[in-house]
Amino acid sequence: MLTTERHEIILNLLKEKQTITIQDISDATSASQSTIRRDLTDLEKLDKLERIHGGATLSERKLQEYSISEKSAKNLQEKINIAKYAASLVKKGDCIFLDAGTTTLQLIPFLQDKEVVVVTNGLTHLDSLIEHGIQTYLTGGFIKVKTSALIGPQTIQSLKSYRFDKCFLGVNGFHEDYGYTTPDPEEASIKHTAFTLAKNAYVLADHSKHNKVSFAKICELQDAEIITSDINEEDLAKLSKITTVKGLSS
Repeated sequence: MLTTERHEIILNLLKEKQTITIQDISDATSASQSTIRRDLTDLEKLDKLERIHGGATLSERKLQEYSISEKSAKNLQEKINIAKYAASLVKKGDCIFLDAGTTTLQLIPFLQDKEVVVVTNGLTHLDSLIEHGIQTYLTGGFIKVKTSALIGPQTIQSLKSYRFDKCFLGVNGFHEDYGYTTPDPEEASIKHTAFTLAKNAYVLADHSKHNKVSFAKICELQDAEIITSDINEEDLAKLSKITTVKGLSS
């Protein structure tokens, strides 16, 4: 098989899965591991992908941020599975912070009968919270148009009026060395503040966020438990040495 053909197969696999292993590429191309590693090195130099331990992931600009509509349909069933599991951790009468985000949005229907109190900075959450009859407090702050999140000093000041049993956060990436990250430093500050005010902090992130690193750090990996899915056993074992991971299959 020609090098260009292997490269095309590798990039097509990445488009489909976002993150792939050397074994995935070997199965698709029948090439040796040494050949595959050379291919990955070549493609990384062309900024087509990022090499990670045991494979590769799609390269993304660290400041890149997708809109709510762009993120909503991506890995939707996986997000629903993650949200359902997260809701199982909520006890009747809990006070929780629900971060702005498309995975945390999926949590709301599963909270309907738990008699919880929710504080949120996510404007997209409001219709669903009202529809499901959930007692809700909205933070103040500046409206970030792209993500419909409330951010800024007023948001942080508002958050500090509360204490939470649990907080559920969305992130753009989680990494063993670089922790939890998001493109916007102001959103990172909101998330960081929320987790410091909660007895228990959980990050809800589908598998595509693993090994991704964005511009602004939220906190260290061990500062919150991860609820995710479709993480392979090797990566799950590495993550579990640092923090508690709820690894689910979709």
